[in-house]
Parts: sequence; C-alpha cells; structure tokens
Amino acid sequence: MEQPHKVVIVGGGFGGLHAVRALRRAPVDITLIDRRNFHLFQPLLYQVATGGLSPANIAAPLRSVLKRQKNARVLMAEVCGFDLSDRRVLLKDASVPYDSLVVAAGSESFFFGHADWERWAPALKGVEDATAIRRRILMAFEMAERETDPQKILQWLTFVIVGGGPTGVELAGALAEVACFTLRNEFRSIDPRDSRIILLEGQDRILPSYPAELSWKAKAHLENICVTVRTGVSVTDIQPEAVTFRVGDHTETISAKTIVWSAGVRASPLGRLLSEAAGISVDRQGRVPVLPDLTVPGRPDIFVIGDLACCLHQTGAPLPGIAPVAIQQGRYVARVIQSRLQGETLPPFRYRDYGTMATIGRGRAVAMIGPLRLSGFVAWLAWLFVHLMSIVAFENRLLILLQWAWNYCTWNRAARLITGETVF
Repeated sequence: MEQPHKVVIVGGGFGGLHAVRALRRAPVDITLIDRRNFHLFQPLLYQVATGGLSPANIAAPLRSVLKRQKNARVLMAEVCGFDLSDRRVLLKDASVPYDSLVVAAGSESFFFGHADWERWAPALKGVEDATAIRRRILMAFEMAERETDPQKILQWLTFVIVGGGPTGVELAGALAEVACFTLRNEFRSIDPRDSRIILLEGQDRILPSYPAELSWKAKAHLENICVTVRTGVSVTDIQPEAVTFRVGDHTETISAKTIVWSAGVRASPLGRLLSEAAGISVDRQGRVPVLPDLTVPGRPDIFVIGDLACCLHQTGAPLPGIAPVAIQQGRYVARVIQSRLQGETLPPFRYRDYGTMATIGRGRAVAMIGPLRLSGFVAWLAWLFVHLMSIVAFENRLLILLQWAWNYCTWNRAARLITGETVF
C-alpha cells in the first residue's frame, strides 16, 4: 500500500497553522512542529503587556485547534537542523522524515548588534515578554508610590518606547490610557497622570510604512493623549535607568526606569541553518531567498513562508513581515502541494494587500484599506472587527469581545497582575 505524502511544517504561527488547515482534505500526513504548544495572536501582545487581556485570551492550544483534523499531528519540539539529503528535520532528540517541508519559523527581536540592551529594554515578541513588560510597567507605579525623592519618582514614572512602528505606537497609546485613566485615583502619593511616555523613532515620522498623512494623524492622536513623539533620533546606548540617543549633531539622555524595545526584528535562526544546508545565502535580515512558488532555489520540496522568506518576485523588495502575508503564503503552499499530487502546477504566488491598520487607544486608529485612508473612530471600529475575526479560536473571540466591551465602558484593565519575580 502506498504511503501518504508526508508534509512537515515547522512553526505554528500564522503561516504554518493556515497551511495545516488548508491541507485538511488533502491525502497527506501532516506533522506540525513547534517549540510551544500554542498558536499566539501576536498583534494583541501589547494588550497583555498593558493589562487589557490575559495571555490565554490571545493564545490557542495547537492540539485543540487541530483536534478534528485527522491527517494532522502536533509535535512540541525544537528544531535544531535539517538533513536535506535524507529529507529529515532534525530535533534535539529525534528526526522527522518529510516529502514536502514548509518552514514558517517566524522572526525574533533584533538589537542591531547590541544584544546587551535586551536586558534593560525587553522586546515584545512572546507571552513571556508581554508578562515581563506588564510587570515592569505596573511595578514602576508601585515603586513610585513608595518613593519620596521627586527626581526618583519622575524616573519611575518615565516610560520610553524605542521604535515607532505599529507595535510601538499601539503600546504607547495603551500605556497612556493606563496612566491617565485606568490607574486614576488608585494611588495616594502619586498621580499616574504625571507619567511621561516617550516614543522614539529613527525615521522622520512614526509608522513609516504607512502613507504620510496617516503617520501625521497617528502622531496627533498620540500627542492628544500626552505621548511625546520624537522622530529622527538614533539610540546609541541603553542602561538600566537611561536611554541615550543622537539627534542631529548632539546627544540627549532620558532618565527612565522602564524601557521597551520595538525597533527591529530579524528572521529566526532556523533560516540560517536551512540556508547552510541548502548551500545558499540569507539576506541581511536572515531571510531565506525563495522562488516565485515560495520554494528554496534548487529544492522544490522545501517551502519557506512568512517572516522567514525573502520573496522578491512581486515588487522587487521583500514582502512585509505581517500576518496577512504569512496567512496567504501558507494557503498558497497548501494549494501547491495538492496540485503537485494531482500532476498540476500553479501560477506564482501573488500577495493581495487588503490594507493595514494600527490602533492608538480608545476610539483612535489609522487604517489603509485599498484606496481608503481612515483615521479616528471609524478606523478604530475597522481595527476591532478585523482583529477579532482573525482570532483562531471562537472561544477567544468571545472572551476578547466581552473584555473589550467592559474595558470600553469602565476604562478598567482587569489583567493588571504583577506576576513573576519582583524586586523591592
């Protein structure tokens, strides 16, 4: 009896999970490998970091998501290499054979050669990062409440976010709401509204990938809720209690206890391992070059998708590292695999850009949907709908909807828990 075609998918993020689900009716055996046992909705991590949602709201166990898909199994394991000659994915303690391999390992935070900065300015990429940042933010207010020195109080109540992309903008807006509304009247020695929230961006405007008009509107929205936006700055040093940056020909230092990094990402280290095994080179961000059908050059049985792929054929520049790209690529790869089994071919992958959006707090957002440029309340409603419908698990959709409704009516953020190690 002929064995089913074996598909191994590395990574349970947007691209990998959608590839698995798109193969649910295909005559294949699928193995999904991820070092975590859950799918994480990363766009809402900033709400965990600011106490609006709990980690369980934005994560869905992979086994639960795929329990009715009989041709798929989940392995919780860490991939450490690839044996392309024998068609095997290497784990720390085993190996998994494949006929078709899909690598969707995503990306990681990048500190531009200053790995030591991560200790003082954590990035927001995973659940542990979000809860650690939440602890830092909430502890800052607690420590300020106990402090008597005005200078140290100011230092505790100063929050610096490095990077003015969507994550930095959304985090700054949410943090401003926490300080100005959620925590109001909860402290006796300090007024959280005295907090300074500073957003630093290296380019000449925040949200540089958006049209200029939306960037300016986003900046105006942030400034309306007392966020200080500094653009055209280059961070030169981060210490436990200060950020130093260059503006033009002079240098400035901001004294702050809480610093968050959202300035850069690079591809997962698995990209380099795969490229070395395939005898090709990655780009400067560690992404693997792929052909128009998303396969690795010279390896038609290996696909790379999502943040890990350097896909140039459509625009001449890499596609953005956002969820819609990964989702569309995951579905496309599933169709390619099915077509090959039927002796057919598909045209090259084409990304359809349906728009992008970022929220700047309660009732404020900017959105680019086709030719439309939206801002304010209408854009915020569009952001709510799109993000809610993108949640994988229906239970999580319902819980998030209820939580958002409660937060909107009360300004409260129920997940303001300080967990993990605290230092007094």
